[in-house]
Amino acid sequence: MSKYFFSICLLFTVFLVQSQEITTDTIKKEIKQEKPKSKTTKAVTETIADSVPVKKDRYGLRVGVDLYKLTRGFYDKDYKGVEFVGDFRLTKNYYLAAELGIEDKTTDDDRLNSTATGTYIKGGFDYNLYNNWLDMENIISVGLRGGFSTFSQQLNHYKIYNSSQYWGEIPPVADGTKYTGLTAAWAEVALGMKAKVFNNVFVGFGVQLKMLLANKEPDNFENLYIPGFNRTYDGNFGVGFNYTVSYFIPLYKKKVIIPETEKKAPKK
Repeated sequence: MSKYFFSICLLFTVFLVQSQEITTDTIKKEIKQEKPKSKTTKAVTETIADSVPVKKDRYGLRVGVDLYKLTRGFYDKDYKGVEFVGDFRLTKNYYLAAELGIEDKTTDDDRLNSTATGTYIKGGFDYNLYNNWLDMENIISVGLRGGFSTFSQQLNHYKIYNSSQYWGEIPPVADGTKYTGLTAAWAEVALGMKAKVFNNVFVGFGVQLKMLLANKEPDNFENLYIPGFNRTYDGNFGVGFNYTVSYFIPLYKKKVIIPETEKKAPKK
């Protein structure tokens, strides 16, 4: 009896040892199989944690109209005009810019009354000084323009200067002579800002300081007003401003490259 009992115990012990070995081998195999998966998962997790969302800036064409010139004719009977504005983003901060307009302005001076009618074009660039946050696209800019105008002047009436007041003031003399083929060229510094109020819709305000470079005048009088340049004030300097609404047409995007100095946080 003890012999059989010893044999059964021996067989049971051998069975346990074999089972333990099988279980140990199985666990080792599973660990070996799961190990690469664990590394992959860890690598993906680290990649997701370390990755930064790629920021892209939009590039395209912005076109609009000057509301000031467009509405001025409603309250100023001596003025009619319209100006179209546009810019194209070249780099992160530089924009090609242009304006194209038509004006008809009657100027009443102390000695003469004349009407200037013509078209003009201005072209140059703007530099954005504003550092936008996230996806903002606002602009505070300074720029340079070159302007050229072709126009005509009509002398409506004039007054003859009379040094003697014995006979009183001489009434204005009606004329009506029209002088065509007049031109003018100037340079200007443009300061402005544009803010996005809706998706792709911008409103802006700008001021221009102008210097007249060339001016072809009629034989009998000076150009008191030049389309695109505005009032000359008997000199070579002028001032202008506009209030615009424009629409941005996105064409493509560029990835924002962060400089290495900005990527590394400063050590404290």
